[in-house]
Amino acid sequence: MAVTVEAVQAVLKGLIDPNTQVDFVTAKAVKNLRVEDGEISLDISLGYPAKSQFDVIRKSVITALRNLPDVKNVSVNVNSHIVSHAVQRGVKLLPGVKNIIAIASGKGGVGKSTTAVNLALALAAEGAQVGILDADIYGPSQPMMLGITGRPESIEENTIEPMEGHGLQASSIGFLIEEDAPMVWRGPMVTSALEQLLRQTRWRDLDYLIVDMPPGTGDIQLTLAQKVPVTGAVIVTTPQDIALLDARKGLKMFEKVGVPIIGIIENMSTYICPKCNHEEHIFGAGGGEKMCKEYGTDFLGALPLNLSIREQADAGRPTVVADPDSAISVLYKNIARQVAIRVATLSKDMSSKFPNIVVQNT
Repeated sequence: MAVTVEAVQAVLKGLIDPNTQVDFVTAKAVKNLRVEDGEISLDISLGYPAKSQFDVIRKSVITALRNLPDVKNVSVNVNSHIVSHAVQRGVKLLPGVKNIIAIASGKGGVGKSTTAVNLALALAAEGAQVGILDADIYGPSQPMMLGITGRPESIEENTIEPMEGHGLQASSIGFLIEEDAPMVWRGPMVTSALEQLLRQTRWRDLDYLIVDMPPGTGDIQLTLAQKVPVTGAVIVTTPQDIALLDARKGLKMFEKVGVPIIGIIENMSTYICPKCNHEEHIFGAGGGEKMCKEYGTDFLGALPLNLSIREQADAGRPTVVADPDSAISVLYKNIARQVAIRVATLSKDMSSKFPNIVVQNT
């Protein structure tokens, strides 16, 4: 009895994506399925970047389908297809950018910028086209963290080309000023400068633009959250009660302007002594997970307080590129994958599906 399409789909319905915990049929990941004379071919198209997972998924699908009777050969191609998702009502998408993810915190000093650059690098390592916008006008840090020097080029009038570091496209006020120059600007000037950086940088076909937001929840942050087309926001905090207090304010700010909260990352969660392996919760324990339960959002993961993270970022080679196979890099990559998976579940942007209506006098 020849194998049928229905039999193949039944097997695929029972195969769970280890990253999403959803079967491939329900996730609508099965594409171009062909069954003929015992030959099976199909594509598994994931909605998130996962280059490191392709081989595992491909082998699991092939193994399961080969158990069907009368199967001669199974050919499976696994890929990622990342689409644009909806943003705040009344805010237009940015040309050349599919999704903008804001990395925010209620206060400074929680490691938000280090987390942002490592998440961006982790997404890029999984095969996505990624950019990073350093939105902290008063204290830009991404040029140093990415090891980028020099000034951006301007090929077209009123535009600048993104700088590049470790495969990321990057834009920062730090590329346009001297390293020790203070930004003695009032709020409206800062907001204007940031909007120019965002909209006049010629981003090239980005799947994700990571925005390293300035700390706080004042006028500048609120204006950005209202004017920048943000797909979703990630809140970075430490377990400390003071940090959590401010992180709650950051979360509520995004809720007010209709930006989905992707989840919360707890940074500096624990410290492990390199000499004796004693683990200490220096800033408290469980604060991030408790906050997630309070606000009904996802806990994306916890990151350790580790000397190497600081040293590698200061040296212009963040952990994900300096030590890609380390336990800490694996944590960053797992968190980045969870961020992308949650973005993939959000409503898709349908604006390109509607025709432009032009009224002309005739």
